[in-house]
Amino acid sequence: MTSITSNQQSRSFQIRKKILGTFIVSVTFLAAAMVVTIALVMLGHFLIKGIPNISWEFLSQAPRNNNTEGGIFPAIYGTTFLVLTMALLGVPVGTATAVYLTEYAKQNSIFARSVRFGVNTLAGVPSIVFGLFGVGFFVHFIGSGIDGALGNTTSVWGQPALIWAAATLAVLTLPVVIVSVEEALRAVPRELREASLALGATKWQTVWRVVLPNSMTGILTGSILAVGRGAGEVAPIIFVGAVYSLPELPSKITDQFMHLGYHLFVLATQSPDVEAAMPKQYATTIVLLMLTFVLNFTATFIRSRIRNKK
Repeated sequence: MTSITSNQQSRSFQIRKKILGTFIVSVTFLAAAMVVTIALVMLGHFLIKGIPNISWEFLSQAPRNNNTEGGIFPAIYGTTFLVLTMALLGVPVGTATAVYLTEYAKQNSIFARSVRFGVNTLAGVPSIVFGLFGVGFFVHFIGSGIDGALGNTTSVWGQPALIWAAATLAVLTLPVVIVSVEEALRAVPRELREASLALGATKWQTVWRVVLPNSMTGILTGSILAVGRGAGEVAPIIFVGAVYSLPELPSKITDQFMHLGYHLFVLATQSPDVEAAMPKQYATTIVLLMLTFVLNFTATFIRSRIRNKK
């Protein structure tokens, strides 16, 4: 009798476990399907509304008549220039920080914990705060200091410029790069480090010739995430370089520039006729999405080539 009761309880437990597992899998699948559906609906809406309004004139000309006519080429050029400059400034710093935290710093040291606390804090700071930080630190402090050191009678560095916008976005994306690179460095087997050190290599030689090459795909992943976030940020760059309309292309890092995200914001909120500007809004959205996709695809392609070679 006791054996029968025990078997029934075991069978009942297995049935409840199976039902619970099926429920969890179903909920997870529905959540994933919902996310994919929403993304596809949004993308389809933008494509239907935007593609008919994209033309060679729209892609190759500068805006005219208070952004109601012409194209968005200066915004495309400025966004690309900004994102590439941001990556050149942010990825090396983020990678170096991750290397120090993973390979050199004692995990329980006060300094390492302070750096990690700073990284986690930066990840939760609103993007508009980074814009105010960029104005105060990069433009007024560093830029004005450079002008004073060079003896410039007019503001060359101490004004909103592409370099300060890129530096601000680099600080904004640092947590993404640091966390991604740290995970990639930890994924490198400890045995490779020990073998390198046993053969007489120094710590730096081990990091440079063993650890970094084997974590290059993770570093590129961090770069991809940084590019994806930086390309779409608008709030920080309003204060440190982006302008309403600028027919000329930026030729120096101290020039101001147009940005696709800010241009889209201007079309949606400050256009004399918002309804008439709606087709340009959809077309600009498609171009911004495609530009971000191209930059991400390029980095992903490079990562894939490196991974295949290894």
